[in-house]
Amino acid sequence: MNRRCPVRALSRALSRALTTTTATASQAPTPSTFPLKNVTGSNFEPALESLREHVRAADYVAVDLEMTGVTSAPWRESFEFDRYDVRYLKVKDSAEKFAVVQFGVCPFRWDPQELCFVAHPHNFYIFPRQELSFDDPAAYEFLCQTASVDFLAKYQFDFNMCIREGISYLSREQENELLRHLEESSCSQNKHKEFRDVPLISIADVLFSERIKNRMKEWHDELLHDRNCEQFNESSNDSKQQLQTIFYRTRPALALSGFTAHQLRLIQQVTRNHFEDIVYVCVNVQNTCVQPLLVYTDCNTDKDLLMKEVEDENRRGEELKIHSAVGFRHVIDLLSSEQKLIVGHNCFLDVAHIYRKFFGQLPFTAEEFVSSANKHLPYIIDTKVLLNSSDILKYWMRRSKTSLSSSFARLCPQIALGYTSTDLASKACVKVEVQVDDVRASSWNAGAKHEAGYDAFMTGCVFAQACSHLGIKFHPHSSEILAHDEILEKYVNRLFLSWNNQNIIDLSTGSVTGNSVGSTYFNNRYSKISFENIILIWGFPPKLRAREIKECISKVFGPTSVTSVYSLDKTTVFVQFKEAGLVSDFLGLKETLERNDDPISILNPLWKLLDGGNTCAADYETYKEICSSPVSKVYFSDQAWAVGIKWKTKLLKSDVPGEEGIQKQGDANLSPDNAGDSVLGKTNMKGKKSASDDIDRRSFSCGEILDSLCAHEAERVRTY
Repeated sequence: MNRRCPVRALSRALSRALTTTTATASQAPTPSTFPLKNVTGSNFEPALESLREHVRAADYVAVDLEMTGVTSAPWRESFEFDRYDVRYLKVKDSAEKFAVVQFGVCPFRWDPQELCFVAHPHNFYIFPRQELSFDDPAAYEFLCQTASVDFLAKYQFDFNMCIREGISYLSREQENELLRHLEESSCSQNKHKEFRDVPLISIADVLFSERIKNRMKEWHDELLHDRNCEQFNESSNDSKQQLQTIFYRTRPALALSGFTAHQLRLIQQVTRNHFEDIVYVCVNVQNTCVQPLLVYTDCNTDKDLLMKEVEDENRRGEELKIHSAVGFRHVIDLLSSEQKLIVGHNCFLDVAHIYRKFFGQLPFTAEEFVSSANKHLPYIIDTKVLLNSSDILKYWMRRSKTSLSSSFARLCPQIALGYTSTDLASKACVKVEVQVDDVRASSWNAGAKHEAGYDAFMTGCVFAQACSHLGIKFHPHSSEILAHDEILEKYVNRLFLSWNNQNIIDLSTGSVTGNSVGSTYFNNRYSKISFENIILIWGFPPKLRAREIKECISKVFGPTSVTSVYSLDKTTVFVQFKEAGLVSDFLGLKETLERNDDPISILNPLWKLLDGGNTCAADYETYKEICSSPVSKVYFSDQAWAVGIKWKTKLLKSDVPGEEGIQKQGDANLSPDNAGDSVLGKTNMKGKKSASDDIDRRSFSCGEILDSLCAHEAERVRTY
């Protein structure tokens, strides 16, 4: 009996545990696939109408883009040595060359009854398809970066759906240009209506013209004798060619079908030459095709009225075609007109793409871009800036990475897992529910990362949680309150200027800072870059490494003369000198050594860098000039040549009053000898100091450096 008691107790315990587990499992929500509305050309119109309602009711709208690439060449990557204006040029190049294939839009609305946000994630497949035959085909060309396409394929991106059913679009600039061209074309046609007869060379043309004239005469005579409108077919061997009697705007007409373009010209010629009261016109039918007609008119006044009606109708048809080709831009126009708070993650490139694809050509400078972009999208939040700038949010992130997926997992763990808990431990987490069409869900399986709709959802959730940690209170219809909230306001329109998080640009003012707002987040080894101290060297032997280049230059200008050397590719480096004056000294010495090309010059340590005769050097402004070109060669040296830079050394303008600057490029009038002498003259005018001071303070001229090196080499030879 006593032995059986423990067994019974264990049995009862197991039974209770099993019952509790079963009850808990039955109460727990069953996760389902993440609810996401995929939108293509087939369901775009109804999806757009529902999106309008969601955006108008939203407190903010999160967006995300998937592109076919990021950089068109390795040297167009964003580097630490890129000044803010160069960073913008690289972003501009990316937005101009690559296509957006998926656009995520996710409006978030605060539900005061449920005390949660309701998200409406939309995943739009878009494709730059040429819908209008009279549009510029070059506007629909784009590049694909292998790594980016492979990345999309890795995450099961549906390329077939994108290409076959993706929504096309026109930018505002394209639309306005097409409408302007249509207006000019219409005016030109009205002013210059010249008809030239088609020469009837072949027997077939003569017979066809005569047969058409007879058919038209029969029809014309029938109209005059009785007004019965009957269909009569062309009695030729080609049964598809026919003349069918219809009415066009109460006028009897013949609809022409099955004729070639040449035959239609012959019909037009026969009509013009033999029938004064019949007019050949082409009208738009259902905005898709052009229908040629032969229309009977009562008099010349009626004929003029008919031509004006046809011109007006055709113009309206072309305008409708243009407006219908606007496509996905209706979504961007909606976001712009509603002036909602737009939330993105590291989204400056996204904003540049939005501007280029849906507004027009990107301005040449960052300042111009800021001024124009802010008019279209006045309120933007970059969650990456937010997380890196607020000490409160940095505390919550616990030094975690601020990528979108890491931030989502760190700040919104329960949403990331697909459920909402009621435990006390989860009270700090903002509750988010998802609604697609009329179905609202609070539990789901995790969505597909790097799918634009789901990434937009994650971005919006991160922003909601960040606002909660910052102490921002949510209210119904609080979009304007959020954009002007005193806590959030200092982060609005602050975006990282490039994808590697260096400079922050303010879209409201155009100012650029090197540090994030209110913190010392950036503390890297390149934080004290003086761009006037930088030279760009390219075309040197590929076997040379950055360390060897630094050693070559330091042997000539002193061990502390070079602060750092940074490689762009295997034959291109940035060299940052300790002092700005060393830039002109280096360029002058390089020019002199290459011009002399004698045994003494070859002994110079710099000759290792100049070996091969292809080494080029210039200041930082030349680098900016090369980056501004739309050309994108794989190697920077090829890029410089393609841009048209064929000189080896670009000398700086002289600082001596009254002395003109020198620039050697192409077939300049100034000879190389004069160029070198001018730079040497400049450096020799500086005060001569001791050899020990030269190592630390750089005061030797180029000529003195050569003399010193030659004497040193001669002494070294004598010792052997």
